[in-house]
Amino acid sequence: MSGSPVSRLGWYARRIARMSPAEMAWRARDQAVQAAWTRRQVRDVQALAGPPSPGVPRFSSVLPAGAAAQVPGQARAALLDAAGRLMKGEWEVLGVTRTDLVQPDWFTDPVTGRRSDPGRYSFRVDHRSQEQTGNIKQVWEISRLQHLTLLATAWYLTREDDYAERVASQLRSWFRENPFLSGVHWTSGIELGIRLISLAWIRRLLDDWPGVTGLFEDDRLAVRQIRWHQQYLATFRSRGSSSNNHVIAEAAGQLAASCAFGWFPESERWRRTAAALLERELVHNTFPSGVGRELAADYQAFVAELGFLAAVEAGASGHPVGAVTWERLTALADSAAALVDERSQPPRQGDSDEGRGLLLDAPVPNRWPAVFALGEALVGRLDWWPPSPAGVESTLAGALASGTPDIPGRPARRPDRFADAGITLLRSDPAEGPEIWCRCDGGPHGFLSIAAHAHADALSVEVRYGGVDILADPGTYCYHGDPPWRSYFRSTIAHNTVELAGHNSSTEGGPFLWVRHARATEIEAADGGETASWTAEHDGYASLDPAATHRRSVRLDRVKRYLEIEDEIRGGHHDLRLAFHCGPEVEAELDGSLAVLRWPQPGPHGPAAGRGRLELPAQLRWSLHRGETDPILGWYAVGLGRRVPAFTLVGRGHSRPGELLRTRLMFTGETALPTLDTSVHALSWDPSAPPGEHTHGNRAETT
Repeated sequence: MSGSPVSRLGWYARRIARMSPAEMAWRARDQAVQAAWTRRQVRDVQALAGPPSPGVPRFSSVLPAGAAAQVPGQARAALLDAAGRLMKGEWEVLGVTRTDLVQPDWFTDPVTGRRSDPGRYSFRVDHRSQEQTGNIKQVWEISRLQHLTLLATAWYLTREDDYAERVASQLRSWFRENPFLSGVHWTSGIELGIRLISLAWIRRLLDDWPGVTGLFEDDRLAVRQIRWHQQYLATFRSRGSSSNNHVIAEAAGQLAASCAFGWFPESERWRRTAAALLERELVHNTFPSGVGRELAADYQAFVAELGFLAAVEAGASGHPVGAVTWERLTALADSAAALVDERSQPPRQGDSDEGRGLLLDAPVPNRWPAVFALGEALVGRLDWWPPSPAGVESTLAGALASGTPDIPGRPARRPDRFADAGITLLRSDPAEGPEIWCRCDGGPHGFLSIAAHAHADALSVEVRYGGVDILADPGTYCYHGDPPWRSYFRSTIAHNTVELAGHNSSTEGGPFLWVRHARATEIEAADGGETASWTAEHDGYASLDPAATHRRSVRLDRVKRYLEIEDEIRGGHHDLRLAFHCGPEVEAELDGSLAVLRWPQPGPHGPAAGRGRLELPAQLRWSLHRGETDPILGWYAVGLGRRVPAFTLVGRGHSRPGELLRTRLMFTGETALPTLDTSVHALSWDPSAPPGEHTHGNRAETT
C-alpha cells in the first residue's frame, strides 16, 4: 500500500492482529507456494503460439436457437448504441471517460498515467501501491473484459463481423501480454473469477462466428490461459478475514469455467470443489433473510448476480447446483427487491464499486432492476417485486437455464424489517403520494474481523421522498489513492448520525480495515399502520472517558407525513456533532435551527418542486456547509470516482446525560416548479443540466 515504510509496517501489524491462527497458517502456506511458483512464471508466449494438443473438444454450452429474437427491442437498441461508442474507443470507466479502447494499454492507469511493469512476477507487485500501479481499480476494470462481452453481444444480435473482429483482436492482445503470473492482472483472485465468466460468455456469444474456434479451442495460448486462470483459483483463494464477496467471485468464476471449458484432466475436480465452495460461501456471506453480511448494499446485488451466473452455467453443463445454493440466491434476490424505494433504487449503505458479474446490456447507473430481471428469469418474481423490464442478460441467461427451481418459503408480502441484518425500513404507501422511504441502521458494523467494506455509520438514517435523496448516505467516492477522501466518506460525520468527541463510532485501521467495531442493538421496531417506529443503540463510544452510549429513535407518521428522530447520549459530557446530509438535488436554507428544503420532484406531469421543513435540535449551534475541502464536508458520491457538492447541516454542542435531541422532517407537498433563489445558501436547479450536475452562480459544481 502507499505511504512511508513506517505507515506500511503499522498497517501490516494492524492487519495481522485481525487474523485468526488458522488464517495466518493459510497465509504462510500461500507465501511459501508463491515463492515456489516463481519458476512457473511465463515471460515469453511465443513458444505457445499455434494449435493446442489434440483432444480439446468443441465448446458445447451454447444458446438455443432463437434466443436472440427474444431480446426486447429497447434493450437491443441501447446495447448497440453503447457498442457503437465502444467501437470508436469511447467508454466510461468508474467516472473516467476513456477514448483509448480501440486498443487499450492493459497496464496504464488513465488517472495518474502510471504504467505497472508487465513482466514483474505477480506476487511481487504491490497492487495497493499507487506508485507501482496507479489507480488499481482503473487498471483492473478493463481487464475484466466486460467491454468485450458487450461487443460479443452486439455481434450475436447483428452478425456484423466488425464487432467479432474487435473482440478477437483485443482478446489475443490480452492473452499475449498477460502470460501466467506476469504483471498486475495475476494479483487478485476476484479479477480472475470475473474474467473467466466473461470468457465463457464471449465464447458462447460468438459460437456461430467462423473465427471462434481459432480464437479459443484451436489456439494453444487461449487454452493455456483458461487453464492458468483455473489453476490459480484452485490454489489461491480468499480466506478468513478476506472471505467476503471476493471468494464468491472466485468460486463463481471457477465453477463457470470448469463447466463451460471442461477440457482439462482437473475439470471435474475443479467443478465439484467450486460448487461446494460457492454453496458454503453463499451461506457464510448472507444472513438467513438474504441480506448480504457485508452490509454494503451494492455488493448484495453483485453477489446475487455472480451466484446466478454460476448456477446457470452449471445447469447448462448438466451439473446443476444444489438446493441450498438456489435457496440462498433466491433469498438474496427477494431481500434486495424488498430493500429498494419506489423507483427501484437500492440503499447506499457501505462501500460500492459498481461491480458487475457480467456485462451484456448497455451500462446504466442503477443495475438493480437488471438483477431483478435476472432473478425473475431464473427463480421467478413474487407479486410484490418492483417491475423489472427484461434485458439482454436476463433474456439470454433465462434461455440458457434448464428450468426454474421451486423454492419454498419465500415471503408472501414485502418485508420491511430484516432483524438479522439490523435493517428496518419505515415507509409510506406510494399510492398515497410520493413514497417516504427511511432506512434505519441498527445492525453489525460489517462482516468479518476487518469489515472491509463497512462505514462508521451506526444508527444512521437514509431518507428519500418519491425516490429523491433528502437525507442521503454519502456513498463511496474512492478506494485507493486518496486517503483523506477515503476516510471522509467512511467516517461518522459523513453520515446522518451523531459523532462524539471527534471520534468515529468504529475505529479505522486502513482503507479496508476497521480495528474496533461498534456494536448496535435494535431495541424495538413497531408498525401500527398510521405510524411506524424504530429504536436502537450502539456502544461505539464505550472507549471514551467517561463511556457513552448513543440511543436513537425514529418515528414515521404516515398520515401527517413527517419523520421524527430523537437522539440521546447516555453517559458523560462530550463534544457532539449531529450531521444531516442532503442529496445533491436538494437546496437548503438555514435560519437558526430551522432548515427549509426544496428539490425538483419527478411526477407524472413533469417536475414539480418538493418542499420540506427540517426542525433541528435548538440546543445545538447549526451551520450549513457545501463542497468544502478543509476540512472535507458537504459531498455526495454519485459513483466511484465521481463526487458532487451537497448541502450538509451540522449541529455542534455538548452531550448531557438524559437530554433528548429532537429532529423533525416534515414533507409539505409539491408545487409547480418556481425559479429558485441563488443566494449564498441556495443552490439553483437547472432542469436542463445533466443528472448530478447543478449550478451555483455561473459555475458548475461537479467534480
